Amino acid sequence: MVAAAAAGEDGRTGGEPILTVEGVTLRFRGVTAIDAVSFDIREGEIRAIIGPNGAGKSSMLNCINGFYHPQEGTITYKGVARHSMKPYDAANSGIARTFQNIALFRGMSTLDNLMAGRSLRMTASFFWQMFHVGPARREELAHRARVEEIIDFLEIEAIRKTPVGRLPYGLQKRVELGRALAMEPDLLLLDEPMAGMNVEEKEDMSRFIIDVNEQFGTTIALIEHDMGVVMDLSDRVVVLDYGRKIADGTPAEVQGDRKVIDAYLGVPQS
Repeated sequence: MVAAAAAGEDGRTGGEPILTVEGVTLRFRGVTAIDAVSFDIREGEIRAIIGPNGAGKSSMLNCINGFYHPQEGTITYKGVARHSMKPYDAANSGIARTFQNIALFRGMSTLDNLMAGRSLRMTASFFWQMFHVGPARREELAHRARVEEIIDFLEIEAIRKTPVGRLPYGLQKRVELGRALAMEPDLLLLDEPMAGMNVEEKEDMSRFIIDVNEQFGTTIALIEHDMGVVMDLSDRVVVLDYGRKIADGTPAEVQGDRKVIDAYLGVPQS
């Protein structure tokens, strides 16, 4: 497995919080999915969110990017406190997201899927876009150049014109990452980006996540069940169990926490 620097060695955990979750509670018809959870994500770090199935991890990401609106608590992003936000507003403010279940346009090519990630940055009027001339033409060429850079970065040149529905699972996951990167996010939310991958595919994805963080300076919040990946990649880890936070700290601290071992890990990791 590709290993990142140990938490704190490169100073990434010393940044100011780009996002702070304070006392967030989310309920569905009396069922509490998230129960008064608080933590922060510091600028420039890779922050892992782990826990057993049903712990509330994806629900937390859905609260952060505005898909769910918590009944209690506050989420502060870039210094602005909010109780709720629409997904469109979250995207406009620099939050991008990948999903546990791949959410691509399966009939469209890799290139066109990545171009869809540039839509929020397109400013030409509907008139120019309709005729594809003037400012719209120049704008599309500029966005296409940026997308081609991402294609090169993710090493998917060979599939740039292939409909994504024909691609193997691991490459579809890489295309979804590329579409999120096309938004040029400040905060990237990755929901189980390596689920269902083989060892080689996980190594490739791990390398890309590290490069996105280090080369682009993108802050990353990561949900992942593979503890080897979590311990290698993350600067800090927050652990949820039945919607409650049971631990928060460096990978080494979390790995040795008795509550985490009992609830999730089962045995201490060597």
